[in-house]
Amino acid sequence: MLTVMVTLFVIMDPPGIVPIYLALTGTMDQRERNRAALQATLLSLGVISLFALLGQQIISYLHIDLEALQGAGGLLLLLVALQLLTGQADEPSQTATSNIALVPLGTPLLAGPGAIVAVILFVQQAPSRTDYLWIALAIVVIHISIYLVMRFSGFLVKILRRGGIEVLTRIAGVLLAAIAVQLIADAVMGYVQLFESSAGASAW
Repeated sequence: MLTVMVTLFVIMDPPGIVPIYLALTGTMDQRERNRAALQATLLSLGVISLFALLGQQIISYLHIDLEALQGAGGLLLLLVALQLLTGQADEPSQTATSNIALVPLGTPLLAGPGAIVAVILFVQQAPSRTDYLWIALAIVVIHISIYLVMRFSGFLVKILRRGGIEVLTRIAGVLLAAIAVQLIADAVMGYVQLFESSAGASAW
């Protein structure tokens, strides 16, 4: 359980989600921010749980490579990053709570390719049903911590005020763009490695 929790904590990075969460919800009141945090957490929990149960079957049935998940997640995050950098995320029409909670907070920021792949691998390597229960418990615990971090990060809004939130939004946009580029780069490198492996195998 500890290994699963530490791995998911590092990948999902609850402290790292704070600046992006505040940037996306900075114009909302406290009630809307809390609702967005809850919705994003529940969505992430649902997606991670789904892939823990049926991840390998879903990927195999749809003939999707894990690298494709990474690339798609990177492109989606890049679009959100551009909105943050250009100020479009500050427009009222762009700040519907449900949209922000579902995309990009719930997925792909929380329930992203890295977390999905990690959970699938942990389930595949679990030797017994008891280990499945520990994995499930670890998933629940990490999502509780994610919700608490976002729920109580609202205190920073009172300290930063409007000007601070605008600065934080631009910083979050840069960080999010970097994450997006990294995901796309990992996807490209993954395909290059697959190509090299298949080429080497055919050469033999």
